Amino acid sequence: MVLPPAVFRGERVMKLVCGVHALDLSAPCVMGILNVTPDSFSDGGRYLSAEAAVSCGLEMQQAGAAIIDVGGESTRPGAAPVSEEEELARVLPVIESLSASLEVPVSVDTMKPRVMTAAVAAGASLINDVNALQAPGAMDAAAASGAAVCLMHMQGQPRTMQQRPVYADVVEDVRTFLAERVRDAMAAGIARERIVVDPGFGFGKTLAHNLRLLESLDRFVELGVPVLAGISRKSMIGTLLGDRPAHNRLHGSVAAAVIAAMKGARILRVHDVAATVDALKVVTAVMESAQESNG
Repeated sequence: MVLPPAVFRGERVMKLVCGVHALDLSAPCVMGILNVTPDSFSDGGRYLSAEAAVSCGLEMQQAGAAIIDVGGESTRPGAAPVSEEEELARVLPVIESLSASLEVPVSVDTMKPRVMTAAVAAGASLINDVNALQAPGAMDAAAASGAAVCLMHMQGQPRTMQQRPVYADVVEDVRTFLAERVRDAMAAGIARERIVVDPGFGFGKTLAHNLRLLESLDRFVELGVPVLAGISRKSMIGTLLGDRPAHNRLHGSVAAAVIAAMKGARILRVHDVAATVDALKVVTAVMESAQESNG
């Protein structure tokens, strides 16, 4: 593959332009997960009311989250899709209230162009799309919104993605896909300073695939845009801990976040904000010390 020169310029974006927000990524930061769904794998049903969801978002900001990611459709393996109307009804009241109350950017986790547009109009300033803006109209909607975008790799669709996923080389296959999506996004008018990539841990990957992606995360940093890692409480953590249930994967999730940050991830998407923020303070101190030592 010929590397797109507009993307691979030997430099890295150290801030993310999210509408009126400029998110400093000189050190790794936390994106707090706020699912307003009845069926998400870890916290489904906990924040179905707008009041509970907004309270949770405020708590995560106080705990140190730099972004709050609101999702109205579960993308866990085997998840059934929800209608556009239902997703809008779930996320819009929460996004409106949070964007008026928070000092940090609010993200919308969606694959649907209409939801993207409505969510940004309601106050969201980042579009987090597990489908990497591949749905018809999604790229245009994101480009016109002025919001930042997170482009994630997923093999297949949520309902079927864990049915025997296969790659020639998972790192190179995922990296090539993301490089092409970054190129396409920039061609559509989305500035590089508005783009994040996510290798999509657990989205059409086996445990072996996930471990290789984590070990090789620095290869994605070479794309020249910030890398987001979403590993929190996922099945790979549960498997490594002896089939531990989702609500009891804190320590494994924090360990994975630390590894991802040391490998160059700049945004860690997590359920357990306070613990991860504390861990990243240590990571940042070590990285800053190393930079000073290297002069």
